[in-house]
Formats: sequence, structure tokens, C-alpha cells
Amino acid sequence: MTEEPTLVDEAVQPEVVDNELDDRFEIWYGDELAGFAAYRRRAGGTVFVHTEIEPKFEGKGLGSVLARQALDATVARGEQIIPVCPFIAAYLRKHPEYDQHVEWPAP
Repeated sequence: MTEEPTLVDEAVQPEVVDNELDDRFEIWYGDELAGFAAYRRRAGGTVFVHTEIEPKFEGKGLGSVLARQALDATVARGEQIIPVCPFIAAYLRKHPEYDQHVEWPAP
């Protein structure tokens, strides 16, 4: 398993929340929205369509924290992960522990 990068400020713990009203998982760093992973839910699965980390938060490992917690929440709901987003797809290729929960989209 690949180690997650260390966050620059260890005193601030990022928090990932599922903002169902906006169809996205959000990562908050302190009181600031640091990024999100947008999705569309469909019967039996969550289609991840786009992930963004704000430029000032890049390089702190927040994208990996966001991906892991969003994917874990999807698996916990018993849904398949459908990675359309290149960032989520790349994360999944590096983390085979999710393989049984992934439904790769047709090219």
C-alpha cells in the first residue's frame, strides 16, 4: 500500500463531508473548503466525475485523503465505484484494495 503524503500543518485535521445537496464530497481544511470530488449517484453505484483541490492546498496530500474517504463511504453504502474522473481513476489504480468495488466505465 502506498503511503499518503504528510500534511504540512499536522495541527489541522482535514475533514471530509458528503454534501449530498451539491452531489460532492468536500474536504475542509480548518474552516476553508480545500477541494471536492463531484459525483452522480445511480442505482447501485456512484460515478465520480471530477475532483479539484484549490491551488493553495495542493501538495498537502488532501487529494488522497479526499479520495480515500469518498471511496470508503461509497463502499460502506454497498455501492460500486465508477471512476470517470482521472484523479479518482489514478488513485484506484494505486490502491488495489478497492478492486472488487470498481466498475470501470466503457471507453
